[in-house]
Amino acid sequence: MDSIKSLQNIQKVYNNPFIEKSNERTDNTKSFGKMLTETIKEVDSIHKESDKMINGLASGQNTDIHNTMIAVEKADISFQLMMQIRNKLVSAYQEVYRMQI
Repeated sequence: MDSIKSLQNIQKVYNNPFIEKSNERTDNTKSFGKMLTETIKEVDSIHKESDKMINGLASGQNTDIHNTMIAVEKADISFQLMMQIRNKLVSAYQEVYRMQI
């Protein structure tokens, strides 16, 4: 009988119009997949810009080695960060997969 009363209390709290529900999405939130896709595209564009600067330096069109090296290091660091995030996601997935229910 106590469990029925506690379930009724939970239902009262859930149906309360003054409590904001966290599972409702607003227009300004992004899905995780969309955020991940945008981040991968951004890393790819940084890498392409770095390649463009390297090709310009090799062909003699660009003589600014300082900015070329900054672009290369920026591409390298962004790729390393993306790989570390991927490793953490894979590790978290494997941990959840091993959980026993």
